[in-house]
Amino acid sequence: MRNPASPLVPRHVAIIMDGNNRWAKKRGLNAAAGHRAGVEVIRSLLKHTKSRGIEVVTLFAFSSENWQRPTLEVQALMRLFSSYLDSETKQLHADGVRVRFIGNREQFSAGLRKQMDYSEQLTRFNKETTLVIAVDYGGQWDIVQAAKGLATQVEQGALSVDDIDVELFDRFVALTELPRPDLCIRTAGEQRISNFLLWQLAYSELYFAECLWPDFDEAEMDRAIEAFAARDRRYGGRDGDEDASHQH
Repeated sequence: MRNPASPLVPRHVAIIMDGNNRWAKKRGLNAAAGHRAGVEVIRSLLKHTKSRGIEVVTLFAFSSENWQRPTLEVQALMRLFSSYLDSETKQLHADGVRVRFIGNREQFSAGLRKQMDYSEQLTRFNKETTLVIAVDYGGQWDIVQAAKGLATQVEQGALSVDDIDVELFDRFVALTELPRPDLCIRTAGEQRISNFLLWQLAYSELYFAECLWPDFDEAEMDRAIEAFAARDRRYGGRDGDEDASHQH
């Protein structure tokens, strides 16, 4: 649970795990080896973030655009995802981690969807930390889904157009019941958010790590947390102001 003595530790950290392919290429390995190395990081990362008092970790595991990668790489990613759920779900449950998935599940195999459902159901009452895995997810897709949901409500007469505001729209996007990400980390030196949580990152601090994702360790996470703690989060207000209305 969150450590009340550490108010400068983010409650929710979102991570764009970039650099698996480059890591593998530097070592003369195939892409699948890089992705496997990237998965290994997650286990130690979750233990460390829990020890630091971080409540929610959201990982950008597979974007809507990743389907465009070479077929063999996509197939390897799907096998790895399935293997991760098979090997880790019970341990995550034992560690008190609640697992959530966000994104469009329709293109995944029936078996993989069943594994995702099982992970969510098994861990749904856990309260130690929450692990959100974004798969076949895109921020633009998320916003469109919210718009469709609101349009349906208007069409059915449950809402009027004038009822729609930022707070109402917020209830229709992914992660609505969780605190918004305080910190978004991207590895591999890239400085963009690549269609990740576009709505939810509106007031998040951004941190860009130079290391490739398989090399992201506890020390790198601590550096990101220290950088976050040093920032003055004004939420659009003046120096010294803190607009609590933006804190979910």
